[in-house]
Amino acid sequence: MSLPVAILAGGQARRLGDVAVGTPKALLDVAGRPFAEHQIEILSRNSITDIVFLVGHLGGAIRDAIGDGSRWGVRIRYAFDGPRLLGTGGAIRHALPSLGDRFLVLYGDSYLECDYGAVERAFLVSGCDGLMTVYRNDNRWDRSNVRFEAGRIAVYDKANTTPDMHHIDYGLGALTAAAFDGYADAAAFDLAHVYQRLIARGALAAFEVTSRFYEIGSLEGLERTRAHLSGAVKP
Repeated sequence: MSLPVAILAGGQARRLGDVAVGTPKALLDVAGRPFAEHQIEILSRNSITDIVFLVGHLGGAIRDAIGDGSRWGVRIRYAFDGPRLLGTGGAIRHALPSLGDRFLVLYGDSYLECDYGAVERAFLVSGCDGLMTVYRNDNRWDRSNVRFEAGRIAVYDKANTTPDMHHIDYGLGALTAAAFDGYADAAAFDLAHVYQRLIARGALAAFEVTSRFYEIGSLEGLERTRAHLSGAVKP
């Protein structure tokens, strides 16, 4: 039985400018369909059937468009931030009652053609409170933000990148509810802080993937993903 997956879909898509005005990223047209549908389908193909969208900005529109998942044979639920945006970490903390003790986390703007089952198994075997998937990016598709050495994450920092960072946070992680101990419900914070805290105590496992990621968080990434999912380009 696969772990549930939380999809972080509450951001305001500021990097997309006018493209996302009035439309959440999850519902942007990609190859003729809302992007979230592509995410749901690849999760379903990987035997993931329990999906929780963590929503804030225009979250009601996502719920109304996507529904309960019955179209894809999966269960879809929604966890709303509430009166203020909670950030990626705060949104997960707030949604823990829906996620249980262990779960996967997928960025809401990422399309990832990886082996989700292998990631889940690596997480469960690790005994750690978290796992981050990483990809050797070398600043090709976005700025690399991970120093990955001898199979472990030595440094993860999105704000202060350095030349010795060749890998990037791929966009898929796994966490326990215990990773959020000490954070108050309804507190606003970034998931990066949770990962950094786990690294500091040696509790963040790593899983290196070799298939490149696609994302719609930037205009360039959106166009690449549209081309890929329309069959216009090869991976």
